[in-house]
Amino acid sequence: TRLMGDSIASNLFMLGYAFQLGLIPLTSAAIEKAIELNGVAVNLNQQAFLWGRRTAHDPAAVEAFVNPQNKVSEPQPMDLDQRIQSNVDTLKQYQSAAYAKRYLALVQRVRDSESRAFPGQQPTLTEAVAFNYFKLLAYKDEYEVARLYSNGDFHRQLQAQFEGDYRLEFHLAPSWLAKRDPHNGLPRKRSFGPWMLRAFDVLATFKFLRGTALDPFGRSLERQQERALIDRYVSDIELILQRLQAQNRHTALSLARLPERIRGYGYIKESAMKAAAVQADILRKSLESGEVAAPKLYEAAA
Repeated sequence: TRLMGDSIASNLFMLGYAFQLGLIPLTSAAIEKAIELNGVAVNLNQQAFLWGRRTAHDPAAVEAFVNPQNKVSEPQPMDLDQRIQSNVDTLKQYQSAAYAKRYLALVQRVRDSESRAFPGQQPTLTEAVAFNYFKLLAYKDEYEVARLYSNGDFHRQLQAQFEGDYRLEFHLAPSWLAKRDPHNGLPRKRSFGPWMLRAFDVLATFKFLRGTALDPFGRSLERQQERALIDRYVSDIELILQRLQAQNRHTALSLARLPERIRGYGYIKESAMKAAAVQADILRKSLESGEVAAPKLYEAAA
């Protein structure tokens, strides 16, 4: 209410928050279009959805915006070193220090190689790998959703947005439990009560099982695909490091940026993965063959 000036926007705010946590199997464009078609307080609801997403991504920044008296200074855009360090810190929380070290090692290798090949130039390849490798490593699985709900940020946002008595319900569609919708193939959501907060607390402590043979969620097709994306990306970056030169810089950058095209959840994400795989194959062949020209397949993320 303090942020939007209207308690009616709270539902869309929470929708945006849940969307950013990876709990809504739709694209942001689809949700914004639905708000527009509904025709009720369109601008207010779209802004509420956006602020919910921002809050899930950076609650401290939103809190500083809502309470400017607590803000010492305006946050400045992070430079490359700061972004890399921020990603390292996040990956430590996401999984472990070793996991973060794995990320940093590859990014540093790319940075060293790019600076040797193109001294004094903008490190666009390093920036691409720093962003996209992090994106792939920090995929939102059951453990990460549990961590985000149990690390205290969610509770603080509830206290900031709601007063009095309220009841929490979580609409979730765990792939190992939910039935599939016969029309779109997506898991059907089920409603869970406030006891899920305690379940999230417990589940978050088992993140060390992620990707191991004992991971109960790791056998699902979606999780296998996400891990395969990481391995494939590392392999692609190794290829880039072996072949990087001025003639193929655009090709290398396009390949390093391809994960930006993989968005959404469920069948939307699967479709994007297939399209990216086709484009990646073309770019790999171009690098391997030494062709100078490469198709301009990359499109900037929306």
